[in-house]
Amino acid sequence: MLFHYALVDDLISKEEFERRVETKIEECGDLVDEPTAAMLVIGELGRQHVKIRDLGGKSSLFSFFGKVIDKTEPKEFDRKDGEKGWVATLLLADETGTTRVVLWDEKAGAAADIAAGDVLEVIGRHPGKSISEIYALALRKASCEITCSLPANGVAGESLSAEPVDLDAMLIAREEPRIFSRRDGTTGEMMEIVIGDARGTSRGVVWVPGLFADILPGTSVHISGAKPDKRGTGRAYSLDEKSSVTVTDQVITVPFNSLCSVGEEGIYSIKGEVSEVKEPRSFTSRNGSGSWVRNIVVSDGKDELKVVLWGEKALIPVNPGDQIEVYHATAKPGRFGGIELGAGRGSSFCVPRGESKPIVFEGTIIAGPGCTFIDNGTERYLIDGEFPHGAEMQVTGILSGSRIIPDHVQPVELKPETLLLEIQGFMKEL
Repeated sequence: MLFHYALVDDLISKEEFERRVETKIEECGDLVDEPTAAMLVIGELGRQHVKIRDLGGKSSLFSFFGKVIDKTEPKEFDRKDGEKGWVATLLLADETGTTRVVLWDEKAGAAADIAAGDVLEVIGRHPGKSISEIYALALRKASCEITCSLPANGVAGESLSAEPVDLDAMLIAREEPRIFSRRDGTTGEMMEIVIGDARGTSRGVVWVPGLFADILPGTSVHISGAKPDKRGTGRAYSLDEKSSVTVTDQVITVPFNSLCSVGEEGIYSIKGEVSEVKEPRSFTSRNGSGSWVRNIVVSDGKDELKVVLWGEKALIPVNPGDQIEVYHATAKPGRFGGIELGAGRGSSFCVPRGESKPIVFEGTIIAGPGCTFIDNGTERYLIDGEFPHGAEMQVTGILSGSRIIPDHVQPVELKPETLLLEIQGFMKEL
């Protein structure tokens, strides 16, 4: 009974809880046992079991069932006050997802008696604002069954191992390399990517951008030496100089989530038809730089979902009726009710417009907050890379939808007839 009381100890006293459980047993004519009666009382108090995908709710405490997929053995550590402590971690799953359950001190010893495949009933809470793991207040083995896919070989994202793994995936999106500063004052380059496989999508940080320099989105790759990143929500990997990337001819299909399955927390990939589009709005970010945001509504014929596009993604041309795809986006409660799916850094948003094709294009570089265009007065495309604003450039590359992925860029001399054409184009826009 103490196990179940932990779920409502902030609502009623232990004595009152025990009294209600005894009353419930009497009301049911002794047809229910004490644990069942305790759960009935908990339900009447508004605290019920949730699915793992709902562990991001507003409740301060959660009760849920999960099947053990992986575990770490208890590990001793030194606290700041000099005392010894123990910690162990469990990876639990149900049909809706996975979560990490952390066991501290005396509870860590329970990990020795827990095996993969066991089903546990857990009462716990999130540490601070983190929703990626649960600190267990109480747990016990349960006799119920949970149907979920256990990994065959402990692959990353479905295990607690931080050892590098090999992946077969499709490159969904890649950002331009950017400069970062190390603690010692030196600088380096890094690139963010989004990849996907049959299990869903993953975010990647590539510390050697050359690994993906000549690989276009939509290409299947074999990645060796990808180190799992367990710090955030969803699957994530880090690639460094020990990693390698090889293009393959595998056919890899990345699954989409139905719009109705998107909850208030988690990582999702969706596709559908745009039913509503708002104009992009500029704003100043916390670091003082300019950026953009845009709201659209996506429909699958039955349900609708609000999608918020951030940065460069807010400037991708999109109209009502367009079919769109969003990968590795983060869900959260909307400011005015409902659920919003946010596509920003670490996500991918695309408007498929047929197959990619080679292109040679001349125009003027127009640099804006979070994006760069090349414009010849009659046509305008987004262009990957950093180029000086106002420069006249000729770009040779691949046209994918409204974006040019350049292979070669060179400056060109501005001709009078070209300048006149561009001025006429700008006047029409005005």
